[in-house]
Amino acid sequence: MGALTHRSLVEYLLEECFEVAETIETGADDAELQGELGDVLLQVVLHARLAQERGSFTFDDVARGLSAKMVRRNPHVFRPDGSLQDSFPATVEEIVQKWDAIKRVERPERKNPFEGIPHALPALAKAQKALDRAARAGSAGPNRSLTPQDRPGSPAVVAPETEEELGELLLAVVGSARRKGFDAERALRGAVRRYQAAHEGSNAPS
Repeated sequence: MGALTHRSLVEYLLEECFEVAETIETGADDAELQGELGDVLLQVVLHARLAQERGSFTFDDVARGLSAKMVRRNPHVFRPDGSLQDSFPATVEEIVQKWDAIKRVERPERKNPFEGIPHALPALAKAQKALDRAARAGSAGPNRSLTPQDRPGSPAVVAPETEEELGELLLAVVGSARRKGFDAERALRGAVRRYQAAHEGSNAPS
């Protein structure tokens, strides 16, 4: 396949995934979504083809592996033969608990809830993932909120009621950071690292 390599294709895989997200979030029609999903699938096919050329695995191996993992990690949904169970857990929380328990058995070497979170994730996504993992492990997340006492002369930060308000607040924070000469992405990465370091003793799945 010429000069194509897994490494050279990474940027295109990420780009196509972001395009799918944008298509969904902007309410594009199903035809456009279908096309964007096809572009993501093409990237999967290309990576599998590269692996096949060096005798490692094929696209069929990827599909079979995914199917086996879904059956293995969801015994509340599937029987061992892949057929559906007659009944399912009543709540999403029960499903998550079962999923996490199975992952702990599969990956006993992982000793804290943050192992397996990709380091390359954007800081905001990484922060949300870390807080979610910590919550599932039973650790309380940071509950700090800015008040006039924290920042004399500044108004309290009111928690947003909608995602639109949250987006405006985050944009304002980034704008404030920019005016101060701070790198908002780097600052949040540092905060996430400090948070993870304080909770790494937890035994939880990843």
